Amino acid sequence: MKAFLLYPDRDFDLELDLPPNEADLSSDLELDPLLLAMAGGDKFLLDVARRGLHSGLTIPAEIVYRQHVLADCIARPAVVRELYDVSLAAITGERKLFGWTFRDSPESVLYRARQVMQLYLDMFRRLRGIADAHAASFGSEGFTRFFAMLTEELADGYLAEVEAQLGELAFRRGTLISARLGPGAKGTGYVLRRHSEQGWRDRIPGLNKAGYTFFVPERDEAGMRALSDLTSRGLNSTSSALAQSADHVRSFFELLRAELGFYLSCLNLRDRLTAKAGPVCFPDPDSLVPAGAGPVRLSARGLYDASLALSLDDHQAVGNDLDADGRQLIMITGANQGGKSTFLRSVGQAYLMMQAGMFVPASSFAASVSTGVFTHFKREEDITMEMGKLDEELDRMSAIADQITPGGLLLCNESFASTNEREGSEIARQVIRALTEAGIRIVFVTHLYDLAERYYGQHDPATLFLRAERQPDGHRTFRLPAGEPLPTSYGQDLYQQVFGAPDQAQTARM
Repeated sequence: MKAFLLYPDRDFDLELDLPPNEADLSSDLELDPLLLAMAGGDKFLLDVARRGLHSGLTIPAEIVYRQHVLADCIARPAVVRELYDVSLAAITGERKLFGWTFRDSPESVLYRARQVMQLYLDMFRRLRGIADAHAASFGSEGFTRFFAMLTEELADGYLAEVEAQLGELAFRRGTLISARLGPGAKGTGYVLRRHSEQGWRDRIPGLNKAGYTFFVPERDEAGMRALSDLTSRGLNSTSSALAQSADHVRSFFELLRAELGFYLSCLNLRDRLTAKAGPVCFPDPDSLVPAGAGPVRLSARGLYDASLALSLDDHQAVGNDLDADGRQLIMITGANQGGKSTFLRSVGQAYLMMQAGMFVPASSFAASVSTGVFTHFKREEDITMEMGKLDEELDRMSAIADQITPGGLLLCNESFASTNEREGSEIARQVIRALTEAGIRIVFVTHLYDLAERYYGQHDPATLFLRAERQPDGHRTFRLPAGEPLPTSYGQDLYQQVFGAPDQAQTARM
């Protein structure tokens, strides 16, 4: 039995390693608030959400597959939570049944496996009941196949047969075992046998002459040990088979819990964002073309930073519009504290969520699939003093260059600003040229005017320039319309905020 709710042809791998740059993505894109909202205080959901968010799907059909399953979850959240509760009850119920360690004997293994399978049988009936009641209201390929699998493989006849076999394994009529004499007159070929139905002659004392009977005295410890050894030999293969069956069923419930858990974490996040009046949408499926399969797409309406929106109490995060179809490089300049870094995070978050098969924080979003998302944000000074800031920046960029592939997305925030403007601009130009020629899309936030102005002067149609908006009175709108770079980042606005307006006479003497 396979759930196949996250992938159309394989299970969700909970042991799969996270991407090597997961720590950088988490820090630079501020993913912790987003993941905590997805988890809703549940450690298991936190782990599932983190692994799901970093799925990095690159096949459009797999992304659309998850979108459709998630759409069903959004439409029928109560049913999905009921399915999750069943899988959780199966897993926790087994632990409650047996909280101690069994001695490793066939009898104990068989007893435990039979009890566990009886619990699973009850959970199967609950799943089958949910499928019968709600299958018709789900339309995604994933849920349609899942419910069809439950109906077919958990048919009434099958469940009744399992119930009967578990009843026989209780051995209410004793244990019937056959064996042969082997070399040295020792028993061999022990086989557990099913009791035949008794006829009326078998119930009359003295008429049943099919075998001989002997009894072990109650205080004959050696005889009891010998009898126990015979029983263990007869039960060995059966207990192993039943234990393996129980393990198989448990793995089904564990995977079902994990796959449903990812969708529940998405529902948790959606509830939190919509409660703050933040729009969410599924990316346009027509734009989901593989990297290199056509012109690059990237456009959005009302795109915002989900982590920022979750942290704001009384305000709503400002959304931005973006029209960057066909653009290989997006250069972002403008006023300090104008929303440039926030916008950069919103792009990164949207790509991760899109390629996890999730909705994105925007009114509309369309983008071609990337082969991976990478970030190169400025860092604080290395307190160990093992290398300077520029050395550290170049070292990280080198690591990114080793991992990123054509069709990847690189988000740079104030890269190479740790040296002077001339050197920083030249280093950035060389890096940008090498990566864009290799088919890497770059979104670059910078205060290096020399860098931005030279690119702007090339009038390359594959480059888009955005500028953080500043009103005449210095107010920041946190919007980033298209605009050419300016030689100032309006640092004087920040000076006035901290120290107040300068004295007019002093300004005149300056």
